[in-house]
Amino acid sequence: MIQAISDAQFNELTASGVTLTDFWAPWCGPCRMQSPVIDELSEEMEGQVGFYKVNVDEEQETAREFGIMSIPTLLIKKDGEVMEKLVGFHDKNRLKDILSEYI
Repeated sequence: MIQAISDAQFNELTASGVTLTDFWAPWCGPCRMQSPVIDELSEEMEGQVGFYKVNVDEEQETAREFGIMSIPTLLIKKDGEVMEKLVGFHDKNRLKDILSEYI
């Protein structure tokens, strides 16, 4: 399950374990394509990876902090450290392979 989070929640929720945060906006076409892929992945990897979404229109501080200039951007963290920053659409198999490296 993907949890929508705010800037205030970001650091605490992504501080431990492996997390994927999707930075997106409702008007973004590629974001709408990426969303169902992440939904599927969140079900398959439940308990192994924390999945979060940050709407950059409503929550701009975290996006600014991590230099996110294009969306969708996927930020993969392990124990609070950024491991990958993926810009644009990515298919499920590629994302699963990347996440599996950090589990």
